[in-house]
Formats: sequence, C-alpha cells, structure tokens
Amino acid sequence: MPDLNKIIEDLSSLTVAEAAELSKQLEEKWGVTPMAAAAPAAAGAAPAEDKDDFTIMLMSAGEKKINVIKEVRAATSLGLKEAKDLVEGAPKEVKTGVNKKEAEEIKAKLEAAGAKVELK
Repeated sequence: MPDLNKIIEDLSSLTVAEAAELSKQLEEKWGVTPMAAAAPAAAGAAPAEDKDDFTIMLMSAGEKKINVIKEVRAATSLGLKEAKDLVEGAPKEVKTGVNKKEAEEIKAKLEAAGAKVELK
C-alpha cells in the first residue's frame, strides 16, 4: 500500500495550474469529474444545476435590436409591439418558469442575436 501521508504531502505542494492538470488527467483516465458541488449540497444548499425552473432575464439588447426582438417573439407569444417594448425596456423578464434545457436554448439564441442575457 502506498504511503498516504506522502501522497497528501505531494498534493499539498502542487500549484493551482498543476492541480488543474492533475484533475484533468484523472478525469480522462477514470472518466469521473470532481464533485465541487457536493459540499454545498451536503450543507443543505442546493446547487444551481438542480433548479427546476428558470427566469430568462434580458439585460440589454445590444446593437442588433431587431434580431433580438425576433428571438423574443419566437421564444414568447408576444406580438411585435410587446416584444419591441420588452427589448427596449431591458432589463426585463423574457420568460419565467422554464426548464433548464429550454432556458439555455433561449439564452443561446438571444445571445447569438446580440443580446446580453442572464438566467435566474
């Protein structure tokens, strides 16, 4: 059996870059990822990934406002005027109570159109 104290000592002397590289190599070799979210979950705080519903917040329209309006209309059931008012009134909620997958898809589309978006 290896000397565990020696291994702990060696790991303690790693730089941040070396620790990141070690983590990457272990992930590739064993196919596992670090459980960084385990500590907050064990302490009773739910990680953001476990959230069931999200609110998509349009923080700003960016320079391509027309493209953003089109994407807002596609993501919601708003008419042209309502979507335009929402985009021009940013920061505003675009859609609430959506699942993670849908929220990420809408966020990606809005960002591709030039908007700044946050998920809450």
